[in-house]
Amino acid sequence: MIHTYPSLSLSSSFYLTFKEQIKEIMNSSGGSCSSLMDVVTYDPHHHGHDEELHVLAVDDNLIDRKLVERLLKISSCKVTTAENAIRALEYLGLGDQNQHIDALTCNVMKVNLIITDYCMPGMTGFELLKKVKQESSNLRELPVVIMSSENIPTRINKCLASGAQMFMQKPLKLSDVEKLKCHLMNCRS
Repeated sequence: MIHTYPSLSLSSSFYLTFKEQIKEIMNSSGGSCSSLMDVVTYDPHHHGHDEELHVLAVDDNLIDRKLVERLLKISSCKVTTAENAIRALEYLGLGDQNQHIDALTCNVMKVNLIITDYCMPGMTGFELLKKVKQESSNLRELPVVIMSSENIPTRINKCLASGAQMFMQKPLKLSDVEKLKCHLMNCRS
């Protein structure tokens, strides 16, 4: 099922072009996004030989999620995506024990970073941050980055005070992802 999301009022022509190309691919393929990564040209000059980071990217908006995924892959990161915080918790092995948890949960590769949208239905990115930081001794040290298209200082301060590594403005740019990756690699050394 394809969900439509309200258009964001972004001035970035890249983002709007990217959004239109995704819609075209989805319409021509009956909703399948298997060829989505062909939309943006891969730049082999950004392919590094650093240790690969595994990032769990969480966003309820398909277009934003695919954009973040693509930027992370260009930066040589392994990426797992989740369409909401509940799915992210299931992937991390923190889901409701009464629900069916995918077999992948037991064999999850070590996640080095969670990057999540702040505003999502059901459970916000802030609530996801609190669950990771407060309810899991195994994941407490896992860096969590919150993203939002809204620049609200009280929200930013609340997330940082609750353990977020960074708060980033959407839409993300490649330079944001490279800066984040560099920061994380320095923190892990």
